[in-house]
Amino acid sequence: MTGLLSKCRLLQSGRMLAPARAARSLAGLVLFVSLALGTTSHGADLALEGVHVVPHSQSTEMRYRKAPDFSLGARVELFLRNTSPETLTIPSSTDIRLRGQTPDDLLKDDAWAWHDLPSSWGGEPLRLPPGAMTVWSWNGKHAAWGTNTEAEMTLTFPGGATADRFQVAIANPTAWLSAVTFLGPATHVQPDSLVLHVANRSAGALRLEACRLWLPADNATWRVLVPQPWLINRLDRFPADGVIPANDRGGARVATGPLPLTYAALEVRLVDAGGKAVTLWTHQRIKHERFDISGGWVQDTSGGGRKPLESEAFHQTLRRIHVNTAHVQDQPGYTDQTGPDGLYTRYPLKYFSKLSPVSHYDSDALLPRIHAVEFLGEPQYGGGKPVSPQECWQALAPYAATRLPTSVTHSEERLWRFYAGISDYPHYDAYRVTAPSPDAWGQYDRWDGQRIRWGAPLETIGEMSRSLRELNRPRPVAYWSQGPHHDWNGYGGRKRGSPTPDELRLQAYHALASRITSLYWFNLSLRSLVAFPDLIEPMTRIGREIRMLDDYYLEGDATSHERVLRDGKPDWDLDVVAGPRGAVLFALDLAYQPDPQERVFKFGPPRSIEFRFPLPAHLRAPAEVFRLDADGVSPVDYTVSADSVTIRDHASRVAIYVAAGSSGERARLEARRLALVAAEQAIGFDPGRNPADLAVLQELLRN
Repeated sequence: MTGLLSKCRLLQSGRMLAPARAARSLAGLVLFVSLALGTTSHGADLALEGVHVVPHSQSTEMRYRKAPDFSLGARVELFLRNTSPETLTIPSSTDIRLRGQTPDDLLKDDAWAWHDLPSSWGGEPLRLPPGAMTVWSWNGKHAAWGTNTEAEMTLTFPGGATADRFQVAIANPTAWLSAVTFLGPATHVQPDSLVLHVANRSAGALRLEACRLWLPADNATWRVLVPQPWLINRLDRFPADGVIPANDRGGARVATGPLPLTYAALEVRLVDAGGKAVTLWTHQRIKHERFDISGGWVQDTSGGGRKPLESEAFHQTLRRIHVNTAHVQDQPGYTDQTGPDGLYTRYPLKYFSKLSPVSHYDSDALLPRIHAVEFLGEPQYGGGKPVSPQECWQALAPYAATRLPTSVTHSEERLWRFYAGISDYPHYDAYRVTAPSPDAWGQYDRWDGQRIRWGAPLETIGEMSRSLRELNRPRPVAYWSQGPHHDWNGYGGRKRGSPTPDELRLQAYHALASRITSLYWFNLSLRSLVAFPDLIEPMTRIGREIRMLDDYYLEGDATSHERVLRDGKPDWDLDVVAGPRGAVLFALDLAYQPDPQERVFKFGPPRSIEFRFPLPAHLRAPAEVFRLDADGVSPVDYTVSADSVTIRDHASRVAIYVAAGSSGERARLEARRLALVAAEQAIGFDPGRNPADLAVLQELLRN
């Protein structure tokens, strides 16, 4: 095979651009690279239709024994389309170089964390039909591969001459897709709609015009994406006119019809005030998003006793906490009990494990049971030796041709940017009291210089949640939240080996307020629940509140975060998660103190407050504003200004409000709450409040 890179040009709205200007431009960027393949009797054009750049970020709030590296790279996706009338064959042996180095060279030199360019594929070559698209990605580790840089790239096919060179700009985006979520009826495996959110940080307004998906013919050919019809009349925009003001957020709910569970590219077309096109891109797996609540490793039998998953009382406890997922896959004695009165039929838990062999789990029968593939543990630690991001990508690669979404447990905020983008549904674990952690708790001086070793600032959960979300945008993310755990001993003189109810609630809500779409409790084994029964009811209340608001989490985007100080000290974190139906407004209490005797965090009584929450353009005239928690929905004193809502209340710990776009939402959410309470009571088992029921779990643990 011979190859020749015959020409290249940067185009924007039909005009030639200088490289420096192209690096600054987002709107209408199209990079064409012409490649002559096969015989010399005909040529073929491979066009780079778009670039999706996600800048790395690094928290300045976290504290470590070793200073973090603030040389920040970027994650890059290239959207390449065959513009020729011939099928292009791209073997994995294609010589692709950036700045004169191959992707494997860049890995060895620690310039890149991972990539999925052709040299990583192996196997059969990619055959790209006319008009089809494929997506290549890499994750640059440091500032040399960060934003506002460019890379010279060459492509040479086997047996071909040296290719010409061209520049690829890694521009800092001024508009991007901040969240893309695929949704549908709970009874359907396939989603039939999506909600997309656009963050506009450009100098002027942008109008959302249309979008389209690029889909493969089947899962086996997931790298080959074919354009679908433009969706224009199926967009339910917010704001309704589709105009997203400068420094604001907006988006659309899109009716797509049933979608395959595979990888797709999403192309979103906007125009600025001058009529110039702005195109945004993302590449991610289509997964039917549901807010799942996991109990973690519920099958722990190390303390003896009967297998918990074969016990109805244990399942009733999990059901009461609104848990519907666990770290399980096929489990004889439980998951095979699927008759009309079978245990799994009555108490199903979605699978969250390696799901191997793939051919078994990637089946129509089992797909409704699947949460995600997860088997790499915490690769940043890897049992003492970190597993590289490229190795993690290779381990997950066999799942790419399946319908099974993958997940990776991220552990350390100062490093997890290197692992961004390798899985479909990333999550992290970090616990803030009496638990192992990579950050140095004794180095936080948040409480008038007082240093403690048994805990860390609870609000760093929100800091880490925002970090993981932004590094992996627009994919949804999840969080392991600290629950009861029998095997943690006291740290730094603290006697209690698990969080108090307040500590548990605040950790969960710092993540929820940052917009996660699943929450995993660590760890609801039978031994842990029996060891800390005072956490069962607090988890029940959080589960009820999640279920009341899960539409908002799934459809929404995190649109605002603000730290409020009082006398120069942290007072409240204010967060907004907004979507097409309204916004959830969170006020999280930061005026807590470490108790020197009990060594727990303590909160004061409710205090008079006035909160101001910025609202995105489509919600600046809310129909209803009210307060919400597990006990009910209640009115609140509020005023609406040009771009925000101000709420006056008495609050401490967690305060949750809703600014609804249409009337009737308060009544709908209260009806939902009452139905959830009725379902909890119908279980007829309440070990968090009934000593006799707790005794049943204690006996189960002994026998």
